[in-house]
Amino acid sequence: MDPELGSDIVDLGMAKGVQVDADGQVLITVALTTVGCPLRAQIKRDVVALVADLPGVSGVRLEWTEMNPDEKAAVMARARWNVRDQEQGAEIPATTRVITISSGKGGVGKSSVTVNLAAAFAKRGLTAGVLDADIWGFSVPRMLGLDGRLAGELTSEGEKKIVPVIHTIGSGMLKVVSMGLLVDDEESALMWRGLMLNRAVQHFLEDVRWGDMDYLLIDMPPGTGDVQMGLARMLPRAEMIVVTTPALAAQKVAVRAVNMARKSYLRVIGVVENMSSLTCDHGTRYPLFGTGGGQELARTAGVPLLAQIPMEASVATGGDSGEPVATGQGPASDAFRALAGKLIEEAVSPVQMAGCSARMLELAEAALDAGDAEAPSSTGAR
Repeated sequence: MDPELGSDIVDLGMAKGVQVDADGQVLITVALTTVGCPLRAQIKRDVVALVADLPGVSGVRLEWTEMNPDEKAAVMARARWNVRDQEQGAEIPATTRVITISSGKGGVGKSSVTVNLAAAFAKRGLTAGVLDADIWGFSVPRMLGLDGRLAGELTSEGEKKIVPVIHTIGSGMLKVVSMGLLVDDEESALMWRGLMLNRAVQHFLEDVRWGDMDYLLIDMPPGTGDVQMGLARMLPRAEMIVVTTPALAAQKVAVRAVNMARKSYLRVIGVVENMSSLTCDHGTRYPLFGTGGGQELARTAGVPLLAQIPMEASVATGGDSGEPVATGQGPASDAFRALAGKLIEEAVSPVQMAGCSARMLELAEAALDAGDAEAPSSTGAR
């Protein structure tokens, strides 16, 4: 087994040849993605240990070669395909729809979309988890007005688990986990490298008692780095919404997030264009960041443009005060609520509502209600 790619070297196409001499000497040729692979010694130990125990083998020798670019691309694609259904111990219920809110670059309002979409779900009476996976740039607690801290509890099995901070909006509920709920000060600078970032997200997935949720929204860091690749391995059933601004530069960068998702076999649900335009008090519309970026990204990716969120001062004000604009009134609020409705009803329905049986039950109940309304009264003719 390749310890990094998670599959056996024959299935990955790394075993290029085997020769067995008459005296039982075995020569195995193994192709690595790079000759300087740090796991080369471990692969050698494992191969020698397995082959040396076979009947008739008197010795084992390995010969190394390096893959060409096409072979490297093929082996990485095969490795990602092999792990797509192998969720690695995440504490996320199977009935929870997992959506990553991603972007190619920072500054496009990805966290704002995450928080307001979660609030819109809660306003509809749903339970949504919010995982702030932007470990360096955590902002979710402030946007939701949370100043509590994550606590721990001991389960009946004796395991220690983290308990999310619960935030009620309307008849719904948010379960929030963020590094901002662990640090002593919001201005603390976390100077962590990729491995530590990935490990933090892993803890948030495996060691948090999430419980039942309709959705889990994950506010991703911008780009296509360690956290994105790690989360694709840990949650292969996740689906992605890509956030961009109307600017062509932002759209071109956002394409990279789409490409990363597809290389990891994650479904891209659609595109949200944020900061689409500013409408002044006189009704004139000003496209301050250009036009067409969201539509072009959706066309390039072959996915729907789910929403165009207008620029509005209340979006920033709500984020600073901890009162998401989706809970109020106005064009931006309407846009976020419409986005939530489109996701619930069309793009990524809650699991309990996604099947034909649930929809048929709704129709049957509606028909019965209509029948009751049309039935003659008990005093009428029989």
